[in-house]
Amino acid sequence: MRGRAAQHPTALAGAGTVTEERLPYGEYLKAAFRRGVRVPGLGAMPINQMGLVAFLLLGLANPGFWFLGAAAEVAFLVLRSTSRRFQNLVEGERLLRRQSSFEERVRAAVAALPEVARERYRRLLRECSAILGITQTVDQERLGTLQDLRAGGLNQLLWLFLRLLTSRELIVANISQVDRRAVEADVEHVRQRLAQAEPDSALARSLQGTLEIQLKRLENLTRAGKSLEVIDAELDRIEQQVRLIREESAVSGGPEFLSARLDAVTSTLAETSRWMDQHAEFLGSLELDEQVAGPALLPSLPEDPAPPAPPPPPRAKQRA
Repeated sequence: MRGRAAQHPTALAGAGTVTEERLPYGEYLKAAFRRGVRVPGLGAMPINQMGLVAFLLLGLANPGFWFLGAAAEVAFLVLRSTSRRFQNLVEGERLLRRQSSFEERVRAAVAALPEVARERYRRLLRECSAILGITQTVDQERLGTLQDLRAGGLNQLLWLFLRLLTSRELIVANISQVDRRAVEADVEHVRQRLAQAEPDSALARSLQGTLEIQLKRLENLTRAGKSLEVIDAELDRIEQQVRLIREESAVSGGPEFLSARLDAVTSTLAETSRWMDQHAEFLGSLELDEQVAGPALLPSLPEDPAPPAPPPPPRAKQRA
């Protein structure tokens, strides 16, 4: 376990996480039925399913084999599904699928960002990886639950940061498509026409509807501008918080201190997350299932392709 952690600064021990979460017994039972038994030289073989087919065929000659096969299958499933080792295996595979789903969603969200925002996210990811690398150095003998919790806390920060970046780009794109001065001029023009129109006429009702639409557009622009200010402030705050955590982890070196520090930071950012959830329809931000959040590894992103190497200088011609 120590050697694996040394190879990757963000790697954490999964054993502590596996033993903390228990699935419904039915999940273990289904896995026991579907999962094959590894046979040397043959790989994973569906032994229990093959046995059921065999007993089914034998039962055509003697129905007693059907009862014998059913009893054998029940005994096999109960023994396997209640095995602590098998349950740990099922939980570990579930965590791996969760991690894969988390990384796929992160990669897709990051790929949709413009280059400046992508690089901003990558910088924060490198800072978080550095934090785990520092704490791993001083916590080599306890790469368990505490470090799993630290990675989970950093993942929450990274995901919130990504949500903010995505919302920011959406707001900027929407604002750039609307000329506020043109909308304000149109509002003034419609008001003048409405003042000249006969009350309760069809024209007045139409102009009143147009005026309400344009006023709503102005309201949305104002709301978008204020939301953009909040998002920019929160992005800066998260970046500064992560830098502070990295500096504190390098100085203090205490794993418990860092875990408590991350808990305090994520608690302060919970209000930001709630604000985004309340305005999700307007912000269009990403959503993440709670069952996917907080895996034991930080998301890995493909590096941007390096620029092509310059061509070699031409060789000087040799004189005869």
